[in-house]
Amino acid sequence: MGELIKIVDSLENKISKLLHRLEVLNKANKTLEDELMSIKADQEKTQQMVSEWEEKYNSLKLANTMLGSNTNKTEAKLKINTLIRELDYCIAQLSE
Repeated sequence: MGELIKIVDSLENKISKLLHRLEVLNKANKTLEDELMSIKADQEKTQQMVSEWEEKYNSLKLANTMLGSNTNKTEAKLKINTLIRELDYCIAQLSE
């Protein structure tokens, strides 16, 4: 009977240790999830900033081309043609 009590005590001790370890792991998991969400938010902000800077760069490049820069004349002409087609499409939509 004394051996059975020792076995039960040993099991209780192991269960207690496992529960404590589970609690510690759950806390660590929660911390990692919070950190991941923060990093994802930072990445999204950074991606948005990159997109804004790319748009500004393209606008500046187009403006420089229109001001007489010889480097991107073909690109400027294509962009102007695209804008004209978009305007024509909008006018056609409005006239319907």
